[in-house]
Amino acid sequence: MAQFIKIYSEKPNEAAISKVVKVLKDGGLVIYPTDTVYGLGCDITNTKALERIAKIKGIKLDKANFSFVCHDLSNLSDYVKQIDTATFKLLKRALPGPYTFILPGNNNLPKEFKKKITVGIRVPDNSIALEIVRQLGNPIVSTSIHDDDDVIEYTTDPELIFEKWQNLVDLVIDGGYGDNMGSTIIDLSGDEPIVVREGKGSLDIL
Repeated sequence: MAQFIKIYSEKPNEAAISKVVKVLKDGGLVIYPTDTVYGLGCDITNTKALERIAKIKGIKLDKANFSFVCHDLSNLSDYVKQIDTATFKLLKRALPGPYTFILPGNNNLPKEFKKKITVGIRVPDNSIALEIVRQLGNPIVSTSIHDDDDVIEYTTDPELIFEKWQNLVDLVIDGGYGDNMGSTIIDLSGDEPIVVREGKGSLDIL
């Protein structure tokens, strides 16, 4: 059964974050708060953990469109091709924030994502998520937790999330109530930005 840890976003407890990081480094799956809905994540470098997430989502790993959650834009060059100044300025304006940006991937992508032409990058405006990634030292691969029904409570109340997911994951963070609207997804891999999904993030940044 999963651990259930309370962490306050105003001042994330260092010891609690270390516990989460240890679970991730050991190949565990973690449900954590973001600036939008709660996310399901694992260490980007752990194949077994990636396969577990794909299995839970009912998809093949090489077909999965997971986001990479980064601490800041300094991780970008690890996975993304050189981007132009205009694109970089747009990212600087929007992040950290409730956006997922689709960018052209480079040759350094983890082997499970080698066939991917693009990657989705997230830098959520949530101190718990950012602190986890900072301490881990590399991005986490993430997907939002969707419900089979329309009861919004599930995705927002950490105790209900724990009830539902405790046998599928290794740790659930209670970071307070989540939001029930996903991130705004913007594709920046072509010549012009394309809005794939309008979510919580305002389109005024474009």
